[in-house]
Amino acid sequence: MKKGVIILAAMVFCFTAVNLALAADKIASVDVGKLFDEYQKTKEYDKTLEQKATAYEKDRDAKIQEIKQLQDKLGLLTDQEKEKKQKELEEKMKDAKEFTTSKEMELKKERDDRLREVFKDIETVAGAYAQKEGYTMVFNDRVFIYNNKANDITDKILGELQSNYKKGAPSGK
Repeated sequence: MKKGVIILAAMVFCFTAVNLALAADKIASVDVGKLFDEYQKTKEYDKTLEQKATAYEKDRDAKIQEIKQLQDKLGLLTDQEKEKKQKELEEKMKDAKEFTTSKEMELKKERDDRLREVFKDIETVAGAYAQKEGYTMVFNDRVFIYNNKANDITDKILGELQSNYKKGAPSGK
């Protein structure tokens, strides 16, 4: 019984000590999704990638149209001509598939690289802001079940990101 009381007292002491330590810390949260979506660099990257995707789709559609035209002509040809055109058709279909795969991989890689760059900007600016303002911890708001919006510094970080981006220094340095 005496051991149980000592263990309980130790647990209460530890719990109190942790709460006091956390109370002394300056903690904030940010909405990374909002930062990402509203950051001008993200918008510009999205626009650029969309333009590249549209150009790729035009090229792909032209290749597909060429294949369809060749397929339509096959019915009008003699057997010997059909055989020759069939090989050409198969080659064009293979090229179109390789083109599609290649361009999709290229766009995905570029998108992933740009996402990493934007997230690095967010992380760098949030870290610099937290140090400047004396925060000991800044959390992504998605880890909380409940978060008092008074601790949310998303708009301040977004302002820093936009300002630094306009200056050409999105890294927050």
